[in-house]
Amino acid sequence: MDETTDFLGSCDPTIPEEGPSAPPPGWLDDVHGYQGHKGGENDNPLYPPPPAYNPTPELDRNTSVPNVRVPIVSEDVAREALLKYVESKWKYSAKPARNLTFKELKPVTVYRYRLETYTETRTSSWQFEHYNGQPVDGPQYGVSPAPWDIPVVLPERFTERVEQLRVPHSSVIKVCHKCHGCGRTRCGSCFGKGQSRCSSCHGSGYRNRPGNHKNSGRTRCTFCHGRGRKRCISCQGHGFKTCTVCHGSQNLLHFILLTVTWKNNVEDFIPDRQPDFPDKKFEGVTGDPFFVDENVLVYPIQGFPDDEICAVSRAMINQHLNKFSSTSRILQQRQTIEMVPLTHAYYTYSGKDYSYFVYGTENKVFAAKYPTACSIL
Repeated sequence: MDETTDFLGSCDPTIPEEGPSAPPPGWLDDVHGYQGHKGGENDNPLYPPPPAYNPTPELDRNTSVPNVRVPIVSEDVAREALLKYVESKWKYSAKPARNLTFKELKPVTVYRYRLETYTETRTSSWQFEHYNGQPVDGPQYGVSPAPWDIPVVLPERFTERVEQLRVPHSSVIKVCHKCHGCGRTRCGSCFGKGQSRCSSCHGSGYRNRPGNHKNSGRTRCTFCHGRGRKRCISCQGHGFKTCTVCHGSQNLLHFILLTVTWKNNVEDFIPDRQPDFPDKKFEGVTGDPFFVDENVLVYPIQGFPDDEICAVSRAMINQHLNKFSSTSRILQQRQTIEMVPLTHAYYTYSGKDYSYFVYGTENKVFAAKYPTACSIL
């Protein structure tokens, strides 16, 4: 027989091809209280809490806010803030900042309203691990508790955390879906033959000798020693590989994993009333939180001098209540009004008028124009 025609050999028909990496739909039975799993990867149904788990808002209840004084920045503070800003700009000279003459420091009233809704969300997913004789907490020990009946330790309020735990009595042993209980799968590189065609001689066992003469002849391939085939690198010549899912144990322990997510959902609002100042700058600074209201549910603000803050408070609270109570459990809410310092500083230098903004408790500076852009100090 020609050596090149039998290089593939034969495969063991008892070793199955690789199955899916995840259990296919219908592979696992439903567990009471955890219906909704369709199977496959990324199958994590969400379980809204029972109605009794979420608080009910009181009708026509509002929250009053105390009066507040607008902060004022002195000339010394405004100059020092500008000097610090100029130091961060290598093209700017510090001379104008030192020698400028202030015309006016105009404080601007800026309120930032913030609503935080701290929620708990529960989802579940089927998980598995290879079975090596470990204890199995299956339905023979009782009915699995519903997702929201499983006790957990609450973290500190408004801190985000994710906790995962096995659902009691949900475990079950199943034959591995990838190897069908064989513990190993047919090698996909050599199709279970244990050998592959030599890439150097393309399976002929010979290679042409160097030279362009017709009588140069052929020589035995040194890579496969004339066999035309080489041992499969992927399976080391066995024709099969240990199953990557069950690791050769043939069986898998399936269980439902409950994922509890605590998240602080934060939303901010600042009225846009300064066309010369980009509101996005406020995101990187802090203000003075002169009003903090925290409770299981907070209520819309009324009687505040800024009507837009009152309107946004009402709209945002209703939005959070409708959005999060339908999917999660609301554990706590907190609404805050900050006075964010903003001063518009007008000055002259070398007979020309300029201005810049000092903002935030950090006294950061935003200057659309500056007198000089040279590097000479």
